[in-house]
Amino acid sequence: MSTETIQKDSLLRGGQFLVKETNCEDVFTLEDLNEEQRMMRDSTNEFVDRELWAHWERFEQKDYAYTEECMRKAGELGLLSVAVPEAYGGMGMGFVSTMLVCDYISGATGSFSTAFGAHTGIGTMPITLYGTEEQKQKYVPKLASGEWFGAYCLTEPGAGSDANSGKTKAVLSEDGKQYSITGQKMWISNAGFCTLFIVFARIEDDKYVTGFIVENDPENGISMNPEEKKLGIHSSSTRQVFFNETKVPIENMLSERGNGFKIAMNALNIGRIKLAAACLEAQRKVIDEAAKYANERIQFKTPIANFGAIKAKLAKMATNAYAGESASYRAAKNIEDRIAIRESEGNSHQEAELKGVEEYAIECSILKVAVSEDAQNTTDEGIQIFGGMGFSADAPMEKAWRDARIARIYEGTNEINRMLAVGMLVKKAMKGHVDLLGPATAVGEELMGIPSFDTPDYSELFAEEKDVLARLKKVFLMVAGSAVQKFGPELEQHQQLMLAASDILIEVYMAESTLLRTEKNAKRYGEEAQATQIAMTRLYLYEATETIITKGKEAIISFSEGDEQRMMLMGLKRFTKYTNNPNVIALRTQIADRVSADNGYTFDQ
Repeated sequence: MSTETIQKDSLLRGGQFLVKETNCEDVFTLEDLNEEQRMMRDSTNEFVDRELWAHWERFEQKDYAYTEECMRKAGELGLLSVAVPEAYGGMGMGFVSTMLVCDYISGATGSFSTAFGAHTGIGTMPITLYGTEEQKQKYVPKLASGEWFGAYCLTEPGAGSDANSGKTKAVLSEDGKQYSITGQKMWISNAGFCTLFIVFARIEDDKYVTGFIVENDPENGISMNPEEKKLGIHSSSTRQVFFNETKVPIENMLSERGNGFKIAMNALNIGRIKLAAACLEAQRKVIDEAAKYANERIQFKTPIANFGAIKAKLAKMATNAYAGESASYRAAKNIEDRIAIRESEGNSHQEAELKGVEEYAIECSILKVAVSEDAQNTTDEGIQIFGGMGFSADAPMEKAWRDARIARIYEGTNEINRMLAVGMLVKKAMKGHVDLLGPATAVGEELMGIPSFDTPDYSELFAEEKDVLARLKKVFLMVAGSAVQKFGPELEQHQQLMLAASDILIEVYMAESTLLRTEKNAKRYGEEAQATQIAMTRLYLYEATETIITKGKEAIISFSEGDEQRMMLMGLKRFTKYTNNPNVIALRTQIADRVSADNGYTFDQ
């Protein structure tokens, strides 16, 4: 049996993590990086330390020209071309490698990582994935090298989360040779120095918008407002762009008429998982700075790193970063494998990548929410550890906090992504792609039965944690199953209920990914070598369980009553029960002591 067949058989579809068990051997972890990927990471880190981290204050002073200069240097090093196929001047690297570069290039400043993400992602990718051969030959090599820069014009003053409600119009000329685009776009990243826009406009009264490749030429009816004044990402160029009868040749239509909404949604799926990656190194950098400061800052004749209150913060920060890494790289490899399978079945690279990412759209939304919120919390605790210095613009913490704030808004707000994750899962179940009904029915029957009072054998590593995790999945199936039964297609109208269900779903995926990574590495390197990672896994699962108890109860008491409510609350209690509660303070102390001893975050090495 070929490895590909085994891989195909063991590769779960998007959302199936809820109802199927994953073996730790089947997940990819940062520890699995090959030599080429490690070298790529090292060269990315060298570039960041030399050009970005050493000059972080320039980015705070709205030095847009320096952002552009750094983007050109990134282009010269090939860092803008990792995801571009070799046929168009790129490195043609796999999805995991593109995640890796996006991750490690994004830790020093949100200004640069926004410029990088907007250019390599939504500025270039729509052409590589939807462009004609002529369009790709003409534009992609220039974008891959950094000779040209791209921007993406979707959002309008009246169309934010409702992306298809834009008013920008595209009118075909009488001779049928060009479109004339008129409209206003806002929050356009890279607008100040881009050479090319991906613009979405509506032709006549089409139901869906259409995508166009528009070269940035002020002589062609394109004008801009001054740079926006923003809370963070100060040197990321962000402007309003106006199109006034801008002429675009018909051969510059991207994909087909009315396909713009689809292009936008698929670009956002990829953008979401890449945004999660971009929040990882930001967290690591903050933990490094916080640990160094806590070791050096003496109060009451002792480093503050020795205080329990500080240890609790360092442990939480490190644990969340570790969980974010575990889940992000697990999903990235799933996408890469799905792309490889589709290509082996004869799909073009374009089709394979689109379908590969689309398959894991649920996981992309989960990661976007979880990791962006962890990044925000980590920077917040970073400020707190620095105390008064954290509030000062002379130390890097306050800018990290301001830069982190945008991550919960762009690529679809976290509220939208929470509802998308649950909504997409329910749709997959309706289509028969994920069997939720069978397992949800089984959970309902289990609630009616008599629970087992046997004392399980928890002697093996993570035996109890795996049992808890399996039961946490039952909480989601119980809550979501009952809600779907009660409201059917109307469930989408009950947003607060969907938000609660989504938080359960998110915690299950993050906790499971963390456990699988640590289990794999404990088998590989021995439990002793993974002692801190085991502690982080246990701490994450405990806190995830507490979140699930809160959100589960909120949902249950809000949509059920009487006997049904009593039974579900009883189920919630049964499904979230530990036989042996972990010593949470001891776990935090163990994790924090390792972070302090290492003077930072070293679990990605």
